[in-house]
Amino acid sequence: MIAARITATGAYVPERKVTNDDLARVMDTSDEWIRSRTGIGSRHVAVGESTSHMAVKAAADVLSRSGCRAEDIQFIIVATGTPDHLFPNMACLVQEGIGASHAFCFDLNAACSGFLYSLSVAKGYIESGMYERGMVIGAETISKVVDWKERSTCVLFGDGAGAVIIEKGGRGIGSMVMGADGKGGEVLRCSSSSILCHDEESRRKIDYLHMDGQEVFRFAARQVPAVIEAVLEKEGLEPDQIGHYILHQANERIIASVARKMKEPMEKFPVNLDRYGNTSSASIPILLHELHQTGALKNGEKLILAGFGAGLTWGAAMVEWNI
Repeated sequence: MIAARITATGAYVPERKVTNDDLARVMDTSDEWIRSRTGIGSRHVAVGESTSHMAVKAAADVLSRSGCRAEDIQFIIVATGTPDHLFPNMACLVQEGIGASHAFCFDLNAACSGFLYSLSVAKGYIESGMYERGMVIGAETISKVVDWKERSTCVLFGDGAGAVIIEKGGRGIGSMVMGADGKGGEVLRCSSSSILCHDEESRRKIDYLHMDGQEVFRFAARQVPAVIEAVLEKEGLEPDQIGHYILHQANERIIASVARKMKEPMEKFPVNLDRYGNTSSASIPILLHELHQTGALKNGEKLILAGFGAGLTWGAAMVEWNI
């Protein structure tokens, strides 16, 4: 059987760092208020940088850390809910940006679950024998779809991009489980955004991101452990056989809740949302890249990647680390 594995990681975040204290200077909030409810201390915000710009930067980074050339990449999938345009898609802009002239390209929108959904598509392409090498990117400019006067949402998010290269060969990406519940669509939505709005008058009419925070928390605390358990059952594994649980970085309380339900120590649930906030589809690949770069992941170690997002959507994957 043909197997697919992650062979390289990369990431990019904007230069501008916005701390909780910075936000407290312009709105009714505080570092203590934000940290105690979310675990977030700062986030990076794009200024003059588009989603495609960050996606290209992450793509170039992962390519530089891999053993392949741009022309060896056969497909590019960009997971994003905040593209620069309706078309061309972000993946085509990445292709042009890194010179991956042989790749076919498309975007996938499953909100914060987008990276995992894209990973499942890439896995299918490779395991079917259709292709041997591709790139999956999660990239978001959430700062352009939040209302910066609404403290309950704007303090949560950050911008950034993360990328992986997926190739044929060796044990790597194992079982994956995906799910969705369209009945929960109103819980977390953005009916329109500033993507195509280029003047202040139009921007004032935007229906920004809306979130029922309590309902999202309940959904995530229930569904993430369930989808992780489904993957473990498919693999015939017990929770204590997993080295790290790499979860979507939305809220530290959600991550702690999942750890308690899995009866696993928090030490196995790494976080970087304290420095980046919720970067939506970019959060898992950014965290994966950081863990790889610091040597926290050991070859042969079994990982669980899991996330949730608007839709409502969710997913999880077992990955045997082998870079």
